[in-house]
Amino acid sequence: MDLDVFVATHQGEWARLDALARRPRLSGEEADELVTLYQRATGHLAKVQAAAPDPALIGRLTGLVSRARSAVTGARTNGWQDVARYYTVSFPAALYRARRWWVPVAAVSMAATVLLAWWMATHPEVRNSLVTPDDLREMTRPGGQYEAYYSDRPASSFAAQVWTNNAWIAVQCLLYGIALGIPVLLVMWTNVVNLGVGIGLMASAGRLDVFLGLLIPHGLLELTAVFVAGGLGLRLGWTVIDPGPRTRTVALAEQGRSIIGMSIGLATVLAVSGVLEAFVTPSGLPTWARISIGVLAEVAFLLYALVLGRKAAQGGEVGDVDAADRADLQPVAA
Repeated sequence: MDLDVFVATHQGEWARLDALARRPRLSGEEADELVTLYQRATGHLAKVQAAAPDPALIGRLTGLVSRARSAVTGARTNGWQDVARYYTVSFPAALYRARRWWVPVAAVSMAATVLLAWWMATHPEVRNSLVTPDDLREMTRPGGQYEAYYSDRPASSFAAQVWTNNAWIAVQCLLYGIALGIPVLLVMWTNVVNLGVGIGLMASAGRLDVFLGLLIPHGLLELTAVFVAGGLGLRLGWTVIDPGPRTRTVALAEQGRSIIGMSIGLATVLAVSGVLEAFVTPSGLPTWARISIGVLAEVAFLLYALVLGRKAAQGGEVGDVDAADRADLQPVAA
């Protein structure tokens, strides 16, 4: 094979392929042309390697084919870009799309907590069935168990312990959804009971303001993360019952991928709440300052989930893995 003639014959095609491969956007006709020229270039490379293995020409064609392949198949983003995209697009979109589950869970849980706390605070016989008067005084007195809980351990180790405990609660909610969501209801009720009893006991001792001053700085964000996990678990349980127009296998696969992704984001949210609980709640800041920090953290999360998430969802983001990473699905009859 005469290399000079071969190069002269195909030089124009290679130059055109290189130009198309470097463009950030292509029209439909240009994309078709790119694929056609890429296929031809791979054939040219194979022919040169077999008939006239010139190192310089092989290197040139190898680079061209590699660049064109990336343009045809789509180059993968690096790890940091994936992380940034997850926290700015995928996670908030998933939060927004799941809002019809976790917002009602939050509303019902908070209403049940308030009712339980009121019942506990206004019915001495209920309190006495749980704790003795002496134990109640020890728990609710200044510097008692409820207050000491936040300051009797080093802040760093306490933050790690809080994060681990809360993350485990969230994981239970996410995983138990596969059992029709029934265990999720038990986890959420346990959370309501623990919170309602604590509020009711402190209110009965006339120290509700102290308790809320300790709870709100971290509790708003922490509880919201738990509510999100509970809502996702219930959504997964409902998917088992009613997968919609998809097959049950496909529906569960989509929800499962979403839950895995959400678990990463929720772990991050709970880590932030753990830091607040360990360093802000027991700090010497005035109560109003600590509460303000907790409220700001909660408002920031809600804006993140409902405003940024809405924008991402409107852009077509569903909170699943990239389309290129999903398995191809065969269409099924509804």
